[in-house]
Amino acid sequence: MPFNISDFHTTPLVKGQFVRPVRLHYQQNGTLRTWEAVQCHDSVAILLYHRDKDSFLLVKQFRPAVHMNHPEHLCTYELCAGLVDKDVPLWQVVREEIDEECGFDVPVENIRKINSFFTNVGVSGNKQHLFYAVIDDSMKRHEGGGVHTEEIFLEYIPCKDARTFIYDESKAKTPGLIFAFYWFWENVNPAPRSGNCRTR
Repeated sequence: MPFNISDFHTTPLVKGQFVRPVRLHYQQNGTLRTWEAVQCHDSVAILLYHRDKDSFLLVKQFRPAVHMNHPEHLCTYELCAGLVDKDVPLWQVVREEIDEECGFDVPVENIRKINSFFTNVGVSGNKQHLFYAVIDDSMKRHEGGGVHTEEIFLEYIPCKDARTFIYDESKAKTPGLIFAFYWFWENVNPAPRSGNCRTR
């Protein structure tokens, strides 16, 4: 297991680099109310289907916030994703994240918008833009793994095992990942009971 975690503890966040804790004050139906929240960037996430491997390509990484609340989980399984922290078209952010995290150079025409939704309505209220892309071995440029100290690992989930995977609660995963799998089965190829789900 590549995740060797030690000396895990919490301290108050005074000034965050990526999130800013705030207290919201407002009136609702004439009643004064407050709410604790964080301000943060929106994000993109990409469901990657590898045509040659007939598999979904996910990323696996240590998420301190998950480990803080659920210490039994040393890693999470996620879609390739990243923050929208610069003023460029979303497709450009998508291409950069696929390259940085997974090592694939995906043509723009291979990128398809699925939907947008809010991922944490109680605390951050940020929006995630979900995309889909087909990849193959000809697009591979490097091993991926993220930038700086991200320590991202790649995980291929064969299509024949994907249904079992999403219901395996021992593997921490996001609702966006599960939604993306079901979108694929509804709009690209049906979920296999057995065998593969190669795209037509």
